[in-house]
Amino acid sequence: MLPTREEAEEILREGETCNPGPWGNHSRVAAHCAEKIAQACGGMDSEKAYILGLLHDIGRKFGVRHLGHVSDGYSYMMSLGYDEAAKICLTHSFHNQTTDGYIGQFDTTEEETKLIQDTLKTVVMDEYDRLIQLCDSLAGAEGVLDIEERMGDVKRRYGAYPQEKWDSNLELKKYFETRMGRDIYSVVEKDTFQP
Repeated sequence: MLPTREEAEEILREGETCNPGPWGNHSRVAAHCAEKIAQACGGMDSEKAYILGLLHDIGRKFGVRHLGHVSDGYSYMMSLGYDEAAKICLTHSFHNQTTDGYIGQFDTTEEETKLIQDTLKTVVMDEYDRLIQLCDSLAGAEGVLDIEERMGDVKRRYGAYPQEKWDSNLELKKYFETRMGRDIYSVVEKDTFQP
């Protein structure tokens, strides 16, 4: 289940009042990219893609956390009955469905870590999970970024970026470009879109 577009926008606005920061506009850019790519692919629900992109980082509502934002977002969306959004809160950070290679601090309790790891083992990822992973790697707070520049920025901030995840992001870009038959940056309006 998902909230409506308007409800998702309100959830994000309310989240930003709890923890202001660039994550809100990053989420808006991810949502924009997801909507545009889904429209260009055909056979995908662009409204669903937008909502999932908008809420993928909603766990940041609860404060500055690294891995904790994943469990916070998952638990929050589940508490509201939005299981599809909860799944994206979880899967957007884990291309290989394990916490191996997570970029950032493991600032979770044992219970939170177990929740993430156990759920990742059972979740079935689909094109929306992959789409939001890609859009997370395209979205800056000021607009759409070149995917390699975005990953380089993350690498500079955190001191590392696993090669497997880097390669996976480039493969996702290629996969969706092939599906669309178009360059991803033109589809997501890289040079003109601002949140």
